[in-house]
Amino acid sequence: MKRVAVPPRSNWQARLESHGFRFHTIKNSTYWDERYAYQFAEKHILEIEHATRNCFKLCLDAVEHVIVRNRFAELKILEPWAERCRQSWQADEPTIYGRFDFRYAADGAPKLLEFNADTPTALLEAAVAQWVWLEDQIAAGVLPEQADQFNSIHEKLLEQLGYLFSRKNIKSLHFASAQSSHEDYGTVEYLRDIAQQIGIQTNHLDIYDIGWNNKTAEFVDLEENPIKNLFKLYPWEQMINEPFGQHIISSKTTFIEPAWKMILANKGILPILWELSPGHPNLLEASFTPLSGNRVRKPFFSREGANISIQANGQTISSSGEYGAEGYIYQAYAGLPNFENNYPVIGSWIIGDMAAGIGIREDNSEITKDSSRFVPHYFI
Repeated sequence: MKRVAVPPRSNWQARLESHGFRFHTIKNSTYWDERYAYQFAEKHILEIEHATRNCFKLCLDAVEHVIVRNRFAELKILEPWAERCRQSWQADEPTIYGRFDFRYAADGAPKLLEFNADTPTALLEAAVAQWVWLEDQIAAGVLPEQADQFNSIHEKLLEQLGYLFSRKNIKSLHFASAQSSHEDYGTVEYLRDIAQQIGIQTNHLDIYDIGWNNKTAEFVDLEENPIKNLFKLYPWEQMINEPFGQHIISSKTTFIEPAWKMILANKGILPILWELSPGHPNLLEASFTPLSGNRVRKPFFSREGANISIQANGQTISSSGEYGAEGYIYQAYAGLPNFENNYPVIGSWIIGDMAAGIGIREDNSEITKDSSRFVPHYFI
């Protein structure tokens, strides 16, 4: 893997916005950064693809293990939500996507840092924006004609949503997000557009506008239409504490991502994965109790790099946030590759059960945050 300088397109902002990607600059800071790109060889891409499939299988086995062995309390998932997870798993409630975050360097196989199983973002930029960038740069002669990209995300989303339409009989789908977030709104609108292409009837509303009809005992939108199927870009552990959360257990709504994803979106799954497959080449040692030596401490429910602490090589770096009251897990430290103080993390997408492509986020520290830059990639 190499980090190479690439001349930006003269009209890059307009090109991104023409494809619905309007949050390329966040709070006057660069989010989309095409001054550089990460270059891979095909063998590296195949290794990441293989690791993605491996980790997804390990994760599904871990869900079954947690349910059968009733290990919900270790993940801070209490009844009745543990029962909701069981029901969701047994009913084979559908999933659309997830994103594995890998550390990948020249000294070994991709190592799983965490699994964004419930509310992964950086989707539109990975699926569409960097593919358009690749085509433009090849056409301009900046990249060679044989340059390619590990990216079939859009095509596999079409396939997976088509599966939900035809096999799971989902003909209508409400989409909900916190619309104050431009990134969340853009991500959901992208998925909604794909659903419409399949023939699914859609509606997009703010997560806080979800209502409950006491007479019919069902969730409704602002027009009092029943919400039979809901894609929510909103964490399960937060959603269950919203005013409407008390009705989830009794509702007939199908939620996407499903309740069983509560198990995988929880950092507590990392010690369980290691326990079930110790020494696996794609895993880092993890524990519910502090590890000796260089290590990383992560809250069970942390998102976007919040409240992470790295103790390594006699130094400590940490990030702020509002997580941690729920407790922590500990993971062995594996330093990210360092390109002149730019530290990349590879986000590898799983769509349904298919490895679909990658997007890369980089930061000037080893903690990847919501402000970390998205940098495109290619392989030759």
